[in-house]
Amino acid sequence: MDLIDVKNITKVYPDGTSALRGVSFSIKSGEFVSIMGPSGSGKSTLLHILGFLDHPSSGIYRFDGKSIDDYSPKEIAHIRNKKMGFVFQVFNLLPRTSVLENVKLPLLYSNKKESEWDSLAKNAIESVGLSHRVEHESSKLSGGERQRVAIARALVNNPQVIFADEPTGNLDSKSGETIIEILQNLNKKDNHTIILVTHEVDTAKRAERIIKLRDGKVESDLYIKRDRRDKADK
Repeated sequence: MDLIDVKNITKVYPDGTSALRGVSFSIKSGEFVSIMGPSGSGKSTLLHILGFLDHPSSGIYRFDGKSIDDYSPKEIAHIRNKKMGFVFQVFNLLPRTSVLENVKLPLLYSNKKESEWDSLAKNAIESVGLSHRVEHESSKLSGGERQRVAIARALVNNPQVIFADEPTGNLDSKSGETIIEILQNLNKKDNHTIILVTHEVDTAKRAERIIKLRDGKVESDLYIKRDRRDKADK
């Protein structure tokens, strides 16, 4: 069964701007998909809809076999917290708070026992290679380290899918490479579904599939051959 299935999704804003114009595709659990396109193509709008952060104007969006229209507000909040993780270009960390406390934040709204929070957060921090920064204030970290904290925070509830919206946009090339490698490892080793929004061609090619948008429509939907991606990894 597809984890994500969208059919003829449109999004029209109150000012009449049409951001999405009949977008259709499906994504299976465990895929690593890049959604790319130029500025204004609708890729961030699409990610917000897929992540239950916005609602389409028309069309059908099914997540885990169920239409978004059939989820109650409580169920939507639960899915966003438990089954989805979000990483944005702007890190959205609490500045005068430790790495550990930042990563623990999603657990405040979970059903996990409070006695488990530190352990869960430290495991997520370890997975992004920042165990040596656990007690550091987030504002004193480099940009690349802060993005890794954001990924750890997205991971702490062990979500089915991680949405990453231009996660390398504010980083230098070396830090950006580290972030992409972490996302690849989460996909390959832990089987997290990764949906990466980017305008960078080289970044998009690190996924196994590229959905390209232009003017709110799907221009192409291509799978990248495994050997080609492996060469890009080296």
